[in-house]
Amino acid sequence: MAGAADAGLPAVVRAADEAALYRIARRRARDSKQRKMRVDVRYSLAEHTAITAEARRLNLAGAHLVGAIVTAYLADDLTLPGQRTSHDDLIDELAALRFQVSAIGKNVNQIAFKLNSGGRPHPGDSAVLAEAERVLGVARVAAASIDAAAAKTATAKRAAT
Repeated sequence: MAGAADAGLPAVVRAADEAALYRIARRRARDSKQRKMRVDVRYSLAEHTAITAEARRLNLAGAHLVGAIVTAYLADDLTLPGQRTSHDDLIDELAALRFQVSAIGKNVNQIAFKLNSGGRPHPGDSAVLAEAERVLGVARVAAASIDAAAAKTATAKRAAT
């Protein structure tokens, strides 16, 4: 993708990368008491800037992001970029896709709710409502298919390890 970056085009962010980082960063639970142990790490200005920017984007403290990723790696729940398998990428792509389909379903459901809320119907409301119900059905089928594909991929991943 170096050619795209050289041409001034934005770098492509894969849903798998985005979903994996989000899933891992959210995994670390709060302790009931304050964590007291520290590991001091030094970063270059560029590394520090990248870490804090990503933490801010995920609405996390920088220490939480780094701690979550390190502890996930130590628990063998995270592989480093060169160690990811195609199963990992597919699972994360499916998770990101499922999120998007779910968002579509929620929006269509809100449209249907508004149209069904009473009052005077506008011309064309019944046609829009019928289409909204059709799209909602398609979104449900798509979500179920994504869930089935994710389960199949996770099973294949376990069998491969």
